[in-house]
Amino acid sequence: MAVIENSKLTVVGAGSVGSSAAYAALIRGSARHVALYDIATAKVEAEVLDLAHGTQFTGSSDIIGGSDISVVEGSHVVVITAGAKQNPGQSRIELAGVNAGILKTMLPQLLEVAPDAVYVIVTNPCDVLTVLAQEETGLPPERIFASGTVLDTSRLRWKLGERAGVSTSSVHAYIVGEHGDTEFPLWSRATIGTVPILDWETPGHPPMSQDELDSIAIDVRDAAYKVIQGKGATNYAIGLSSARIVEAILGDEHAVMPVSTVLRDFHGLDGVALSVPSIVSAAGAVPIRETSFSGDELELLHRSAAALREVADSLR
Repeated sequence: MAVIENSKLTVVGAGSVGSSAAYAALIRGSARHVALYDIATAKVEAEVLDLAHGTQFTGSSDIIGGSDISVVEGSHVVVITAGAKQNPGQSRIELAGVNAGILKTMLPQLLEVAPDAVYVIVTNPCDVLTVLAQEETGLPPERIFASGTVLDTSRLRWKLGERAGVSTSSVHAYIVGEHGDTEFPLWSRATIGTVPILDWETPGHPPMSQDELDSIAIDVRDAAYKVIQGKGATNYAIGLSSARIVEAILGDEHAVMPVSTVLRDFHGLDGVALSVPSIVSAAGAVPIRETSFSGDELELLHRSAAALREVADSLR
């Protein structure tokens, strides 16, 4: 496949995450046409109006939206953010029941008007919802996947870059597994430039210890809770990371990103959605089967899978 011309992105859900995703897509020029859909008419119309008022300053992208499902028609990518938001002290898994119900109602309507789109699920718990959505729709796993740990990975690289005194783009490290409490970094493959993470040392930046890396991993895992406690929601960073995933699809980039797809025979895992490094292109997302894990990391991956499978089973 090739770069999609005259591309259309629809963001479903005009809450803080959906509106931020649409805003990021407009500013970055992620798609030629951006649509925002929500059943709350007054809210979505107000958000679209507010975004439209700024399009003089955002390049060639335009914005439409509303509460009629027809605004989704012709979408190449549909980003789903609709659902109940995560409250302070609430785990992502606790959101599962209500958001699974919302998704089950909505997906058939979306598929009717955008049958050929690639679907990206941002609504939490995104891994569990991806498994249920893929089963519900019968879409191939590469065409319906979650944003997964793309944001968590960005959080990790930011913290490591600050500690090491380098730009975030020079840090090559991934968070994998659940987008949530059982996620973990692939420390065995983490580098700064070409230097293994534990070997990095420059003037003013002494080597990091494994204990320090473990502490950073905990900070990354719990980052969302800290933001939610202070301002009620995470929205800007997830909006930006969603826009970046959209660009990889519409630009047929074959970019490597840790998105969450339903895995098939991946290091002994089947039928569960977890984030692993994947190739994201116009065809969707395909896990990189050659990704290697240390023994401890493989154990953590299977532990993450077991936790998610238990939640998914309880909702079927």
